[in-house]
Amino acid sequence: MRNLRLDVCYDGTRYRGWQRLPGKDDTIQGKLETALSRILGEPIEISGSGRTDAGVHARGQVANFHCESTMPAAEILENLRRYLPEDIGIYSCRDVSPRFHARLNAKEKTYLYRIWYSDAPCVFDRRYVAVMREKFDLGAMEQAAQLLRGEHDFSAFCGNAKMKKSTVRFIRSIEIQKDENELRLYFTGNGFLHNMVRILVGTLVEVGRGERQPESIPELFGGKRAEAGFLAPAQGLCLMEVQY
Repeated sequence: MRNLRLDVCYDGTRYRGWQRLPGKDDTIQGKLETALSRILGEPIEISGSGRTDAGVHARGQVANFHCESTMPAAEILENLRRYLPEDIGIYSCRDVSPRFHARLNAKEKTYLYRIWYSDAPCVFDRRYVAVMREKFDLGAMEQAAQLLRGEHDFSAFCGNAKMKKSTVRFIRSIEIQKDENELRLYFTGNGFLHNMVRILVGTLVEVGRGERQPESIPELFGGKRAEAGFLAPAQGLCLMEVQY
């Protein structure tokens, strides 16, 4: 039994997210499994590094799957690029160790969230940014970001109310960049809870608006979902990289 790794990118605009859904053909996982099963002539199930939500994009998603086929990885890649829709791309396909697992072996992930704050038209980037045309206090946002870094109980930043596993995560860095039209927020950590990055963004936006004080951030750790910020729109989020 072979184990193959896929490095994947996709525009999540028209999909219900990564995870396959019964009776639905508009998920990233579903599209990949359908294409691979057709190419290899056997049922294929893939594992991704994580489940992106509906409307969320990826430039650096990683997945793996097992198969009996002896088709060369280069030929699998060629066929995948032929069968997949144009909004799902495959950078590479290669044989890897039988022990490799895209999710279980992931050490760190980086997400980017883009906010379009300018009054300038946002025609060509509208699918990939959240439009919030207002002024933000970047100093306050940086102060709040500093308090969010490190290992904490991010229960208040989890969108799954029935979460029973540990909600402790480690955020290594939060970087905020600004240009004439956009704010770009980069989050790197050892793992993220359901909706966590989008709730972190909503919380930082509230700080930037003056609706929440940076000093209040530590009070959220171990708290309830309603205590943290709003859920930022999906289209501004992109999975950039997975480290192994």
